[in-house]
Amino acid sequence: MLTISISLIWGFVVAVCCCLWLIIGIRRRRLGEPPLDNGLIPYVGCALQFGANPLEFLRTKKRKYGHIFTCKLMGKYVHFITNPFSYNTVLRHGKYFDWKKINYATSAKAFGHRSIDPSDGNTTENVHETLIKTLQGDALNSLTEAMMENLQYVMKPSVLSKTNPDSWVTEGMCSFCYRVMFEAGYLTLFGKDLTRQEVQRTFILNSLNNFKQFDKIFPALVAGLPIHVFKNAHNAREKLAETLRHENLQKRDNISELITTRMFLNDTLSTFDDMEKAKTHLALLWAAQANTLPATFWCLFHTIRSPEAMKTATEEVRKTLENSGQKISFEGKPISLSQMQLNDMPVLDSIIKEALRLCSASLNIRAAKEDFTLHLEEGSYSIRKDDIIAFYPQLLHFDPEIYPDPLVFKYDRYLDENGKPKTNFYYNGIKLKYYYMPFGSGLSLCPGRLFAVHEIKQFLILMLSYFEMKLVDSQVKYPPLDQSRLGLGILPPTNDIDFKYKLKHL
Repeated sequence: MLTISISLIWGFVVAVCCCLWLIIGIRRRRLGEPPLDNGLIPYVGCALQFGANPLEFLRTKKRKYGHIFTCKLMGKYVHFITNPFSYNTVLRHGKYFDWKKINYATSAKAFGHRSIDPSDGNTTENVHETLIKTLQGDALNSLTEAMMENLQYVMKPSVLSKTNPDSWVTEGMCSFCYRVMFEAGYLTLFGKDLTRQEVQRTFILNSLNNFKQFDKIFPALVAGLPIHVFKNAHNAREKLAETLRHENLQKRDNISELITTRMFLNDTLSTFDDMEKAKTHLALLWAAQANTLPATFWCLFHTIRSPEAMKTATEEVRKTLENSGQKISFEGKPISLSQMQLNDMPVLDSIIKEALRLCSASLNIRAAKEDFTLHLEEGSYSIRKDDIIAFYPQLLHFDPEIYPDPLVFKYDRYLDENGKPKTNFYYNGIKLKYYYMPFGSGLSLCPGRLFAVHEIKQFLILMLSYFEMKLVDSQVKYPPLDQSRLGLGILPPTNDIDFKYKLKHL
């Protein structure tokens, strides 16, 4: 009898809570606001359906509501803009948006440092300005030169140590790309320990293992789960940060301007202790590697898988090196190509763009700083303070009207009939300004995008120059994308693909 009474009481409590949620917990659409979908689950809203298949979810809502609609996702109200002709109009409302607030909060939550927003009083550094200054312009020249040298430094031991250079080496392509790009990228950003080079390689490979462990749970951290729930990942993060303390970095040579500039700023202008400063360096390491590593895999995978792409790209590389008066050789002076020479390689550019189009799943978001009216081509809409405006570029990238056969890799999709870069893409017969958006948009455009493309291109140049390559299984299926990283950028494969490589006869 007592059990029945308790059950009735709990049932009554639950019913009352549900009624209260229905009365005060559900947001009501006001006059002039976009169509609203609260979802069925309190707080969660539509998050589960969105996370399961964002592209199909948004296509379905677009058919139901039109080009703009609002969905509740984990307590946040997100206004999705799906008309590509509205993107530029939205970006012109920049004074009403705060994209930094979201990025700063995510960084502090994931990497364990205090807020790097100057308005919070911990630092006076304008992080975005620092990144632009140290990742673009003259600084990009230095980064690009260092990366090319370090890529050749990393590749050299693995091939010169072979007793039989004509023998094939079999390896997981994803593992290979991660290993080579992580080590070369680490050396480029954080410099070299010239006195202990062999020990350094072991140290960086251990750092790569810790990086993978931490990166694996990164989506959960962004979603709001505390890192202490993931003991191994927490330990991996702390170990990575420890290696990036000032006392450890000052032992290294050839540290990039990106790091030396921020070391100076943090030492003089912030209230962070040494470990917190190290964690801001870890944030830069993650930003530089987390998307570049899987992007490199996809670029190499698609190139090897397409004989025509391989042949055309190899010929472009040969001509570029020939025109620059350089010869491929591990024994001689490292290859060095200027930004101008790298930028004049339309075939590799098209391969990289096409690979990124197929594997990127970024979510471009901005938070409203105040109530305002968003004026779009299809009408004007009232937006509330703290609401989020979002673009989901996969809607563009996989639209068959913009990209015929959107799921097929076409290495020359971004080349015109003369083999020059193609920039004319159309929707409803009208030329698009925004048709390719893996790096964000507007003021939130990734400041390191130019360097990321350069280093992937440099990797491809060296692989095509030094090695013969082929898939172990020539009929291997396209590996599925890891959907757990939706919204964060480039999706890695769910499984590795074996490939074989050996030195070319130069």
